[in-house]
Amino acid sequence: QVQLVESGGGLVQPGGSLRLSCAASGSAFRAYNMAWFRQAPGKQRELVAAISNGGSTNYADSVKGRFTISRDNAKNTVYLRMNSLKSEDTAAYYCNAGLIPLTVRPGQYWGQGTQVTVSS
Repeated sequence: QVQLVESGGGLVQPGGSLRLSCAASGSAFRAYNMAWFRQAPGKQRELVAAISNGGSTNYADSVKGRFTISRDNAKNTVYLRMNSLKSEDTAAYYCNAGLIPLTVRPGQYWGQGTQVTVSS
C-alpha cells in the first residue's frame, strides 16, 4: 500500500511559479514510477509529467520547457516545479504511483489532489 499526500497548490498570477510536492508513505517508494496528472473542470484527467523509478522523465507537450518533475527517494517525495504558468494550467493536480509505466496508464495509487489556479 502507498499513501500519497500532495501540497503546494494555490493561486498564482500568469507567468508565476509554484512547486507541488507529493509525500509517499512506505519503504518501497524508490521502486515506484511516479507521475502528476491534472483535471480541469469539464475535462478529462491528463498526464502532466512522469518520472520512472530509474529517473527517466516524460512530459505532456503543453508543459515541456515549463514544468520539471523530480524525485527525492531519501525523502519519499516527488516534486513538480511549474514555471511560466498560464491560465490553462488551472486544474486539480493529482499525484500518482504505480509499478507500470505511467505513460501507458495511471498507476493504482492516487493522492487527494491539490488545486492550482492561475489568474490575475
